Amino acid sequence: MGLVHIYYGDGKGKTTAAFGLALRCAGYGRQVVIAQFLKARQSGELLAAAQLPQMTILRAQATEKFTFQMDHAERGQAAEECRTLLRRAEGAARDTGAALLVLDEVLDACDTGLLEYPALLDVLARRDAHLEVVLTGHSLLPELADYADYISYVQMKKHPFARGRAPRPGVDYLFFVNLVPGGGAIFFLVW
Repeated sequence: MGLVHIYYGDGKGKTTAAFGLALRCAGYGRQVVIAQFLKARQSGELLAAAQLPQMTILRAQATEKFTFQMDHAERGQAAEECRTLLRRAEGAARDTGAALLVLDEVLDACDTGLLEYPALLDVLARRDAHLEVVLTGHSLLPELADYADYISYVQMKKHPFARGRAPRPGVDYLFFVNLVPGGGAIFFLVW
């Protein structure tokens, strides 16, 4: 029987923990579907996961705005993308026979009103009996707490940003070089 995991809180590492479980599952040859809500930037986790044939990565259309910066039309578009992404993730998990479905930042999509909690609860109720599901985000709704089998609260106690420490490549952000034919290079910095 597949169980429901929730990783939430204000601390660093919720997505990393979800990807760690996904890597473990893929390492045993099982199919994994990862859907990322409200995230526009590339990450090291995505680049690594994309190299594994057992992993299917789904994302909404990229936007650089936070939800509080969006106007009414932009919020409507973002809400439609979240609903579509949830349906795509559910379908991909079913179609691939996935053992694990990660819905990264889905709690925040619900908390900001871009996705309705009942839609998420419906997906959880309809899932195949063997499908393990991970939900991540900052806050937790009591109805989801009752539904979950695992709940991990990730709390920030200390963070180097508060001391003015610069982010580090490969840990806090991704830095990579794309070599261009003819000897040139393009440098990318992605937060």
